Amino acid sequence: MLNDDIPAQPTPSEDGQAEPGRRGFLKGAGLTAMGALLGTSIPFERNMPPGLVPVALAQDTGAGLMGEKNGLTLLNDRPVNAETPAHLLDDDVTPYERLFVRNNGLVPQHAMDMSADGWTLTIDGEVDNPLTLTIADLQNDFETVTAPLWLECGGNGRAFFQPGASGNQWTTGAIGCPEWTGVRLKDVLERAGVKSTAVYTGHYGNDVHLSGDPSKEVISRGVPIEKAMGPENLIAWAMNGQPIPALHGFPLRLVVPGYPGSASQKYLTRIWVRDREHDGSKMTGYSYRMPAYPVAPGTEVPESDMVVMLDMPVKSLVTFPQTGVEVPAGRPAEVRGHAWSGKGDVAAMHVSLDFGQTWQEAELMAPPNPFAWQRWTANVTPPQAGYYEVWARATDKDGNMQPPVVPGWNPRGYGNNMIHRIALFAV
Repeated sequence: MLNDDIPAQPTPSEDGQAEPGRRGFLKGAGLTAMGALLGTSIPFERNMPPGLVPVALAQDTGAGLMGEKNGLTLLNDRPVNAETPAHLLDDDVTPYERLFVRNNGLVPQHAMDMSADGWTLTIDGEVDNPLTLTIADLQNDFETVTAPLWLECGGNGRAFFQPGASGNQWTTGAIGCPEWTGVRLKDVLERAGVKSTAVYTGHYGNDVHLSGDPSKEVISRGVPIEKAMGPENLIAWAMNGQPIPALHGFPLRLVVPGYPGSASQKYLTRIWVRDREHDGSKMTGYSYRMPAYPVAPGTEVPESDMVVMLDMPVKSLVTFPQTGVEVPAGRPAEVRGHAWSGKGDVAAMHVSLDFGQTWQEAELMAPPNPFAWQRWTANVTPPQAGYYEVWARATDKDGNMQPPVVPGWNPRGYGNNMIHRIALFAV
């Protein structure tokens, strides 16, 4: 078991300059520290050349960066995954320290070093003019766009499925709405000249497989070409006015709001325009796929009957107050939160204080731009002292509303958009 808790410290390299980060620390570490990191002894330690970094430790997981996150719940440290409690998601624009973390592989070293030297993005496949673009090319040759856009993991809410599904047990916190800066994906694809034979995109990044094997693909998902050509999708280099942090895809990533977050490839190096549905890593089998028809919980669904998950369902959160607070009986208490939908704007928002018997309409704000989440507010009045729950329910423009219980069971636990509840104690 590897231990990433030992902090990285700068150490001198051969040219006398401080070598930053974990790699520098490892080169200067003693055998005792090495053994602590590896979680075991090194029987042939006397044969190790000075400065040798064990290959098992050569790639940082990125777990050390979690110290910059504030109040998140760590679900996994290899790869690093963490979600945000609902009451910490009250900001209209999600700050870095409160944005959930979803990784399938290890954070690449260039991101740990925040170095984008020589970085290029390739657009090829079913295009008339294949492109290789530097970040400067993107910044200089295309219109720059800045917009808050939400991202949500397709497995957000997986923890509530019965029988349970394997994978990170997200509850409600794999969602956030930072402000992204970049260029429209459609503008770049149009510059490349998308052929009429184009059907799907395939996205590639350079994150590191958990095995450390550079030949192994971590994740490569894509979207139908119609979605890729939507104006909401960005190739982004900044988040909240700063270079995209290492945990979130430095120096370049896709932001494809409305679809599962896995479509928003981090550490982006290539977009392959394809003449068929993309079949990269985690595009096939049961990954980010749902049964083509309703199934009973626990059903063994053939892979041939699984279809790609596309639009995320309508959903909302109560972000204020924190669950379990006390409020005065007989007086209005403010509740508020955010709502979002993979199909675009949310049409209506309602809350209930009597376990769903009656609903009152909440005030729902228009989003600042498509695919930004929408603020909602309401006042609820507990009639007397006692225990209450606030239930929050969003409805999308097609009339689809959040269900009171976990929706259709599926083998990997995707797409849970059941209503969010918090507890209130009226005193």
